[in-house]
Amino acid sequence: MLEDTRILVVDDDEEICELLDEYLSKSGLSVATVSDGQALKEYLSIHGYPDIILLDVMLPGDDGFAICQRIRRDSQVPIIMLTAVSDETDQILGLEIGADDYIAKPFSPRQLIARIKALLRRAHANDDKPEDALPKHIFFGDWRLDTLSHRIIHRQTQDEHDLSGSDFSLLMLFLTRPNEVLDRDTISYATRGREALPYERGIDVQLSRLRQRLGRSEKYPHYIKTMRGNGYILSIPVSYEH
Repeated sequence: MLEDTRILVVDDDEEICELLDEYLSKSGLSVATVSDGQALKEYLSIHGYPDIILLDVMLPGDDGFAICQRIRRDSQVPIIMLTAVSDETDQILGLEIGADDYIAKPFSPRQLIARIKALLRRAHANDDKPEDALPKHIFFGDWRLDTLSHRIIHRQTQDEHDLSGSDFSLLMLFLTRPNEVLDRDTISYATRGREALPYERGIDVQLSRLRQRLGRSEKYPHYIKTMRGNGYILSIPVSYEH
Protein backbone atom coordinates (compact mmCIF):
# COMPACT_ATOMS: atom_id res chain seq x y z
CA MET A 1 0.00 0.00 0.00
CA LEU A 2 2.83 2.40 0.81
CA GLU A 3 4.88 1.84 -2.33
CA ASP A 4 4.89 4.84 -4.67
CA THR A 5 2.98 6.87 -2.08
CA ARG A 6 4.18 10.48 -1.88
CA ILE A 7 4.07 12.12 1.53
CA LEU A 8 4.93 15.73 2.32
CA VAL A 9 6.04 16.74 5.83
CA VAL A 10 5.50 20.41 6.74
CA ASP A 11 7.47 21.07 9.94
CA ASP A 12 10.16 23.58 10.90
CA ASP A 13 11.87 21.18 13.34
CA GLU A 14 14.82 19.84 11.35
CA GLU A 15 15.37 16.90 13.70
CA ILE A 16 11.76 15.74 13.40
CA CYS A 17 11.89 16.11 9.61
CA GLU A 18 15.07 14.02 9.43
CA LEU A 19 13.62 11.32 11.65
CA LEU A 20 10.36 11.20 9.71
CA ASP A 21 12.21 11.14 6.40
CA GLU A 22 14.34 8.21 7.55
CA TYR A 23 11.53 6.19 9.10
CA LEU A 24 8.87 6.80 6.44
CA SER A 25 11.35 6.14 3.64
CA LYS A 26 12.22 2.77 5.18
CA SER A 27 8.50 1.97 5.11
CA GLY A 28 8.40 2.52 1.35
CA LEU A 29 7.07 6.06 1.23
CA SER A 30 8.52 8.76 -1.00
CA VAL A 31 9.14 11.60 1.45
CA ALA A 32 9.66 15.32 0.95
CA THR A 33 9.96 17.93 3.71
CA VAL A 34 9.40 21.69 3.82
CA SER A 35 9.68 24.06 6.76
CA ASP A 36 6.91 26.65 6.28
CA GLY A 37 3.98 27.86 4.22
CA GLN A 38 6.08 29.64 1.60
CA ALA A 39 8.22 26.55 1.01
CA LEU A 40 5.01 24.53 0.73
CA LYS A 41 3.69 26.85 -1.99
CA GLU A 42 6.93 26.48 -3.93
CA TYR A 43 6.85 22.69 -3.58
CA LEU A 44 3.23 22.43 -4.76
CA SER A 45 3.85 24.71 -7.75
CA ILE A 46 6.55 22.32 -8.96
CA HIS A 47 5.37 18.88 -7.83
CA GLY A 48 1.64 19.26 -7.31
CA TYR A 49 -0.21 17.71 -4.38
CA PRO A 50 1.22 14.56 -2.75
CA ASP A 51 -0.87 11.60 -1.56
CA ILE A 52 -0.81 12.70 2.10
CA ILE A 53 0.38 15.81 3.98
CA LEU A 54 1.71 15.78 7.55
CA LEU A 55 1.16 19.33 8.77
CA ASP A 56 2.54 20.74 12.01
CA VAL A 57 0.36 23.27 13.83
CA MET A 58 3.20 25.49 15.08
CA LEU A 59 5.02 26.96 12.09
CA PRO A 60 6.78 30.27 11.40
CA GLY A 61 4.61 32.67 9.42
CA ASP A 62 1.25 31.12 8.62
CA ASP A 63 0.43 28.43 11.15
CA GLY A 64 -0.83 24.95 10.29
CA PHE A 65 -4.47 26.00 10.59
CA ALA A 66 -4.14 28.78 8.01
CA ILE A 67 -2.25 26.46 5.68
CA CYS A 68 -4.86 23.71 6.07
CA GLN A 69 -7.63 26.16 5.17
CA ARG A 70 -5.70 27.31 2.11
CA ILE A 71 -5.11 23.74 0.94
CA ARG A 72 -8.79 22.91 1.36
CA ARG A 73 -9.75 25.64 -1.10
CA ASP A 74 -7.94 23.73 -3.84
CA SER A 75 -7.57 20.08 -2.83
CA GLN A 76 -9.03 17.23 -0.80
CA VAL A 77 -5.59 15.65 -0.20
CA PRO A 78 -5.63 13.78 3.15
CA ILE A 79 -4.09 15.91 5.92
CA ILE A 80 -2.81 14.65 9.28
CA MET A 81 -2.21 17.48 11.73
CA LEU A 82 0.75 17.23 14.15
CA THR A 83 -0.39 18.76 17.44
CA ALA A 84 0.85 19.29 20.99
CA VAL A 85 0.11 16.27 23.15
CA SER A 86 -1.92 18.17 25.73
CA ASP A 87 -3.75 20.63 23.47
CA GLU A 88 -7.13 19.14 22.62
CA THR A 89 -8.20 22.55 21.28
CA ASP A 90 -5.65 22.28 18.46
CA GLN A 91 -6.86 18.80 17.62
CA ILE A 92 -10.51 19.85 17.45
CA LEU A 93 -9.78 23.04 15.51
CA GLY A 94 -7.75 21.07 12.96
CA LEU A 95 -10.68 18.75 12.32
CA GLU A 96 -13.11 21.68 12.13
CA ILE A 97 -11.17 23.32 9.31
CA GLY A 98 -10.86 20.18 7.24
CA ALA A 99 -7.98 18.02 8.51
CA ASP A 100 -8.68 14.30 8.18
CA ASP A 101 -6.89 13.14 11.34
CA TYR A 102 -4.42 14.29 13.96
CA ILE A 103 -1.60 12.80 15.97
CA ALA A 104 -0.10 14.31 19.10
CA LYS A 105 3.64 14.88 19.65
CA PRO A 106 5.63 13.02 20.76
CA PHE A 107 4.25 10.12 18.75
CA SER A 108 5.30 6.57 18.00
CA PRO A 109 6.49 6.13 14.40
CA ARG A 110 4.47 2.91 14.26
CA GLN A 111 1.37 4.78 15.33
CA LEU A 112 1.97 7.36 12.60
CA ILE A 113 2.40 4.66 9.97
CA ALA A 114 -0.86 3.09 11.15
CA ARG A 115 -2.66 6.44 10.74
CA ILE A 116 -1.19 6.92 7.26
CA LYS A 117 -2.22 3.41 6.18
CA ALA A 118 -5.72 4.00 7.55
CA LEU A 119 -6.19 7.18 5.51
CA LEU A 120 -4.78 5.49 2.41
CA ARG A 121 -7.29 2.64 2.86
CA ARG A 122 -10.10 5.16 2.99
CA ALA A 123 -8.80 7.05 -0.05
CA HIS A 124 -8.27 3.85 -2.06
CA ALA A 125 -11.71 2.55 -1.11
CA ASN A 126 -13.23 5.72 -2.56
CA ASP A 127 -11.02 5.60 -5.65
CA ASP A 128 -11.83 1.94 -6.33
CA LYS A 129 -15.54 2.61 -6.63
CA PRO A 130 -16.43 2.83 -10.33
CA GLU A 131 -17.86 6.21 -11.25
CA ASP A 132 -21.05 4.67 -12.64
CA ALA A 133 -21.63 2.91 -9.28
CA LEU A 134 -22.15 6.24 -7.55
CA PRO A 135 -25.32 8.20 -8.21
CA LYS A 136 -24.55 11.58 -9.73
CA HIS A 137 -26.87 13.34 -7.29
CA ILE A 138 -28.39 12.31 -3.98
CA PHE A 139 -31.45 14.15 -2.68
CA PHE A 140 -32.14 14.25 1.05
CA GLY A 141 -34.35 16.67 2.91
CA ASP A 142 -33.69 20.21 1.73
CA TRP A 143 -30.38 19.28 0.11
CA ARG A 144 -28.86 17.82 -3.03
CA LEU A 145 -25.39 16.25 -2.94
CA ASP A 146 -23.27 16.38 -6.09
CA THR A 147 -21.09 13.29 -5.66
CA LEU A 148 -18.59 14.38 -8.33
CA SER A 149 -17.80 17.81 -6.91
CA HIS A 150 -18.37 16.81 -3.24
CA ARG A 151 -20.70 19.78 -2.90
CA ILE A 152 -24.09 20.07 -1.19
CA ILE A 153 -26.64 22.51 -2.66
CA HIS A 154 -29.75 23.72 -0.84
CA ARG A 155 -32.74 22.94 -3.04
CA GLN A 156 -34.55 26.20 -2.26
CA THR A 157 -31.92 28.85 -1.52
CA GLN A 158 -29.21 27.32 -3.77
CA ASP A 159 -26.64 27.87 -1.01
CA GLU A 160 -23.60 25.66 -1.62
CA HIS A 161 -20.98 24.09 0.64
CA ASP A 162 -17.89 22.14 -0.42
CA LEU A 163 -17.14 19.09 1.73
CA SER A 164 -13.70 17.91 2.80
CA GLY A 165 -12.77 14.30 2.06
CA SER A 166 -13.69 13.05 5.54
CA ASP A 167 -16.93 15.08 5.64
CA PHE A 168 -17.95 13.71 2.24
CA SER A 169 -17.21 10.16 3.44
CA LEU A 170 -19.27 10.77 6.57
CA LEU A 171 -22.27 12.13 4.67
CA MET A 172 -22.07 9.34 2.07
CA LEU A 173 -22.06 6.78 4.87
CA PHE A 174 -25.37 8.10 6.19
CA LEU A 175 -26.89 8.56 2.72
CA THR A 176 -26.10 5.02 1.63
CA ARG A 177 -27.37 3.56 4.91
CA PRO A 178 -30.41 5.70 5.82
CA ASN A 179 -32.61 4.70 8.76
CA GLU A 180 -29.78 2.54 10.12
CA VAL A 181 -28.10 3.18 13.46
CA LEU A 182 -24.34 3.63 12.90
CA ASP A 183 -21.94 3.28 15.82
CA ARG A 184 -18.75 5.26 16.38
CA ASP A 185 -16.41 2.57 15.04
CA THR A 186 -18.39 2.38 11.79
CA ILE A 187 -18.18 6.15 11.41
CA SER A 188 -14.47 6.23 12.22
CA TYR A 189 -13.71 3.51 9.66
CA ALA A 190 -15.58 5.46 6.98
CA THR A 191 -13.90 8.80 7.70
CA ARG A 192 -10.43 7.79 8.99
CA GLY A 193 -10.02 4.16 7.99
CA ARG A 194 -9.57 3.04 11.61
CA GLU A 195 -11.45 2.28 14.82
CA ALA A 196 -12.49 5.12 17.10
CA LEU A 197 -10.12 5.72 20.00
CA PRO A 198 -11.44 5.79 23.58
CA TYR A 199 -12.65 9.29 24.51
CA GLU A 200 -11.87 10.57 21.01
CA ARG A 201 -13.79 13.77 20.28
CA GLY A 202 -13.02 13.97 16.60
CA ILE A 203 -16.19 12.11 15.59
CA ASP A 204 -18.33 14.42 17.75
CA VAL A 205 -16.67 17.45 16.15
CA GLN A 206 -17.23 16.11 12.64
CA LEU A 207 -20.87 15.23 13.29
CA SER A 208 -21.45 18.65 14.85
CA ARG A 209 -19.90 20.38 11.83
CA LEU A 210 -22.03 18.37 9.39
CA ARG A 211 -25.19 19.07 11.39
CA GLN A 212 -24.42 22.80 11.39
CA ARG A 213 -23.94 22.81 7.62
CA LEU A 214 -27.21 20.97 7.02
CA GLY A 215 -29.03 23.20 9.48
CA ARG A 216 -32.69 22.55 10.19
CA SER A 217 -36.06 23.36 8.69
CA GLU A 218 -39.66 23.09 9.83
CA LYS A 219 -40.01 19.76 8.04
CA TYR A 220 -36.56 18.39 8.94
CA PRO A 221 -35.58 19.72 12.39
CA HIS A 222 -33.00 16.95 12.83
CA TYR A 223 -31.19 15.32 9.93
CA ILE A 224 -28.87 13.14 12.02
CA LYS A 225 -30.31 11.94 15.31
CA THR A 226 -28.34 10.69 18.28
CA MET A 227 -29.46 7.28 19.52
CA ARG A 228 -28.05 7.48 23.04
CA GLY A 229 -25.74 4.59 23.80
CA ASN A 230 -26.03 3.14 20.29
CA GLY A 231 -24.90 5.64 17.66
CA TYR A 232 -26.44 7.95 15.09
CA ILE A 233 -29.13 7.66 12.43
CA LEU A 234 -30.20 9.60 9.33
CA SER A 235 -33.99 9.33 9.44
CA ILE A 236 -35.19 11.29 6.40
CA PRO A 237 -36.16 10.21 2.87
CA VAL A 238 -33.22 9.72 0.48
CA SER A 239 -33.38 9.39 -3.32
CA TYR A 240 -30.74 8.89 -5.99
CA GLU A 241 -30.24 10.21 -9.51
CA HIS A 242 -27.77 8.37 -11.77
